[in-house]
Amino acid sequence: MECGPALPDSLVLEIFLHLPHDAVLSAGLACRQWLAVSRDEFLWREVFYSYYRIPRSVPRHPASISWYREFKRLYDCIPCEEVQTLTEHHDQVLHLAFSHRGHRFSSCSKDCTIKLWDTERPDGLISLVHSSSMLHFNWAYTQFSQFNADDSLLLVSGVYLGPHQSSSGEIAVISLDNYTLLSRVRNKPYDVFGCWLNESHLISGNLHWIGNMTSRSVFWLNKAFQDVESENVNVVKRLFKIQNVNASTVRTVMVAHCRRHDNPDLLLDYEAQARARDGSQHRTLRFDLGGTDSEEGSEEEDGSSGRDDGEEGERLRRQGPSAVRLPQATSSGFGQVLQGCRSAGSAELEIEAKVARMMGRAHTKAPDPSLITPSGPGEGEDKTYLLFTTGSLTYSPHQIGMKRIMPDQMTTSGPVLGEERSSGEFFDSLDHVIDIHGHIIGMGLSPDHRYLYVNSRAWPAGCVISDPMSPPPIAEEIDLHVIDLKNLREEKMILRSHKAYTPNDECFFIFLDVSRDFVASGAEDKHGYIWDRHYNICLARLAHQDVVNCVAFSPADQELLLSASDDSSIKVWRSPRMVRLAQSAAPRPPRPRNLLASLLNRTKAAATTTTATATTTAAATEEEEETPHHHRPPPPLSGVSRYT
Repeated sequence: MECGPALPDSLVLEIFLHLPHDAVLSAGLACRQWLAVSRDEFLWREVFYSYYRIPRSVPRHPASISWYREFKRLYDCIPCEEVQTLTEHHDQVLHLAFSHRGHRFSSCSKDCTIKLWDTERPDGLISLVHSSSMLHFNWAYTQFSQFNADDSLLLVSGVYLGPHQSSSGEIAVISLDNYTLLSRVRNKPYDVFGCWLNESHLISGNLHWIGNMTSRSVFWLNKAFQDVESENVNVVKRLFKIQNVNASTVRTVMVAHCRRHDNPDLLLDYEAQARARDGSQHRTLRFDLGGTDSEEGSEEEDGSSGRDDGEEGERLRRQGPSAVRLPQATSSGFGQVLQGCRSAGSAELEIEAKVARMMGRAHTKAPDPSLITPSGPGEGEDKTYLLFTTGSLTYSPHQIGMKRIMPDQMTTSGPVLGEERSSGEFFDSLDHVIDIHGHIIGMGLSPDHRYLYVNSRAWPAGCVISDPMSPPPIAEEIDLHVIDLKNLREEKMILRSHKAYTPNDECFFIFLDVSRDFVASGAEDKHGYIWDRHYNICLARLAHQDVVNCVAFSPADQELLLSASDDSSIKVWRSPRMVRLAQSAAPRPPRPRNLLASLLNRTKAAATTTTATATTTAAATEEEEETPHHHRPPPPLSGVSRYT
């Protein structure tokens, strides 16, 4: 019986347009014609936009070569399959950090340990290689860690319990060669965390209250370890002294090394995407390039700068593992601020705020507008910025401050107090201020340090803050802002999906991480989330039993992701593609021998009385028949196995 004519390609394409993507791939296995149509670019363009619900005005990723491969990337290369759960911690896991090579990562926990893990085992599993407890240093818990640039040192930040149950912070530097403690540095308040500036120097903070709602924050550059030359060279130097008003403080410092960005913009067409959103509105971010009015207000001068500088210089503690801990300074926690504000009347607080602003204008070093300027295409120079959260209206961190670090400031050589000021310049002005209009609960830099991603919980639109101690209510939805550090502007798209429920005074930090193509964040709704950086769509939800505090991509492979939770576990997530590759590479068990055939062969060989050559040949034949045959794995289907 003769077959009828084949369907026209146009009709097959029209049919495929009404099928789900997995059915299209299955149909493509039927014949050559259908296989060719199932790879049609127009077909996969329609499937891509409809499946991911992306506005059609958003172009394809500039690095993608076809719509089919782009669909496959978003569907098959997301680290969304749980492959391992690490349960060595015995309390809430707060933070995770990968080494720059990706061969190890560290974890911090409420059990007051810092643990190191190996990611390069031949079987693909992650194993614990070292664990150190910080309890004997009078720490309450470890909260943050970071590898230096050459992965030889580990910065560990924790909460230190001093006299009168005061909570301050401390930073420990651990050698990764022999896991010895090299130094300890005071860090106040503890949620400054601290960070590396380069391979051998780290940045810490200190805080001094000079009024009920007025304080100053000092950034210190510290050498990570002492050596023979340290007797003649400074191991600490003051970088900046910042003024705080309205009970705000500097928190969450990080360093951005902004190189000249000649590569194309990764984030495209935000205006088109913003028009496609469901009516959500967010006011455009405004940047102040240098006026003191845009800074944190000003603070009251206490008239004892020389004495304070000496007191701040003594805050650095260099100790070995067996050294005796020095006494901790008196409490400067937020509870003291609340108590002072309750005891002071509203009129007194208002007078303090006015005096602080007036004194700040008079005694703050004038900003240099040339330090921070937007870079045009092919212009600019390599710049290093110190980024931190701060505020000017209330104690809730709602602004991002920026100070440029000059090349001569990247070493502790020179005067301990840094650049000399005139007698009338007591504070450093902020080079740049970014207002987020909400409570900031997380920040993360892209791998090239061009984009800053900020987790925040928005304030109501149009709200007015009349009392610094009563910030506006914050939304349950977490907004993920994207700030371009090259052009010094906020992109108009805001990513949403994750939620948080704690009020202002109980709000805690949720760490996020950024890879080449994806951004991920924890949340209080017991899930981690992954978005695509180009299309701004949520691709996966990673389930835990409790709050997810931190997520971390491997810098060596963005298809490997870790998540840490209050359920005391660390979960390891890999992409479906990597899971399939690992399964196909696993050794197959040998085929069991045929015992009956083996027995018969042995009987025949024993009964043979021919020459030695024949006996040898029979033995060789027997050995060949007993050797198990390993089958090759079947060839993969032309489509993606997860689709079908």
